[in-house]
Amino acid sequence: MKTTFVYKKAENFEINGDFYPISEKGKPVIIYIHGGGLLWGSREEVKSQQIEFYNAAGYNVFSIDYRLAPETKLPDIVEDIDSAIQWVKQTAPNHFDIDVQRIAVVGSSAGAYLALMTGTFKTKPQAIVSFYGYGDISADWALKPSRHYLAMTKVPKTLADMIISDKVISSGPIQQRYALYMYARQQGAWIEEITGLNPEVSKAELTQFCPLYQINNAFPPTLLLHGTNDDDVPYEQSQKMDQALIRAGLTSQLITIPNGKHVFDDDWENPIVQQAFQDVVTFLEQHLNR
Repeated sequence: MKTTFVYKKAENFEINGDFYPISEKGKPVIIYIHGGGLLWGSREEVKSQQIEFYNAAGYNVFSIDYRLAPETKLPDIVEDIDSAIQWVKQTAPNHFDIDVQRIAVVGSSAGAYLALMTGTFKTKPQAIVSFYGYGDISADWALKPSRHYLAMTKVPKTLADMIISDKVISSGPIQQRYALYMYARQQGAWIEEITGLNPEVSKAELTQFCPLYQINNAFPPTLLLHGTNDDDVPYEQSQKMDQALIRAGLTSQLITIPNGKHVFDDDWENPIVQQAFQDVVTFLEQHLNR
C-alpha cells in the first residue's frame, strides 16, 4: 500500500513522492526517478510489476516527482533529487523502519541521467542503477537535431510555446508534453530548453551537469542497462559512462540488451528483461550489503 508524501515544499510549489514500504524492518530503499526528457512524466509512471518485483526482493521503493523543464531549469531539478535523498534519510524514518545507510537510486532515461548526477552529490546513494541513461548532455546527440525525431511529424513552435506553463510544474502528462520534447529534439534546442544555457557559449558550465565529466573517487557503484537499438538515447552513452568509471578505478557494470529499444523494460514478460531485473537485484545486494 503506497503512501504519498510531500518531500519538498516552497511558496510556489510542492513535490510529491509515493512510498511503497515492505513489512520487513531495517531494509534498504530504492529511490525511483521517472523519465520524460526532463519535460514530462510523473512518479506514477513506474510500472507496478517493477514495484512488486523490488518489494518482493526486500526493497522499499520511493517513486518521486521533480520539477519539470522548461518551467524549471536543470540546476533546480538536480536540487530536487538531492532533496529527495535528504528526505529519505531524515524524514522517512519517522514513518517507516528503514535502513537509511542503504539507499539506491534507480532511474530510466532522463531519470537515469538524474540518477547518475547523484554520484556527484555531497550526500550520495550507496548504488546507482541507470536504465538507458546518459552521462553527457554536451555531446552532439543531445545538441543537434535528432534524425529519429526529424522523421516524425514536425511540431510547430506555436504548439510548443502553447504547452509551456506559466507556473512551476512537477507532473506533466505525456499526451500534452511529448510534443514539446519532439519540437526541442527536432530543432536541436532540447539542452537549451532544459538548462537555459546556450551550449555554444556556456560549454564549461554545461559540463558541470555531465556526470561523465564529474566522476570523482567517491562515485557510487553503478549499473548501466541499455539496448543496442535505442533510437532516442544512444547506446554509446552508457558505454562511455561505463568506460570512464572503470578507468577511474570505480565499480561499474554494463548490461547490454541486444537489439533493445528505448524503454525496453516495458516488455516485462520478455525473458531478457526478466534476467536484467534479476541482475539489478544481484548488483544491489552486492553493493548495499557491504
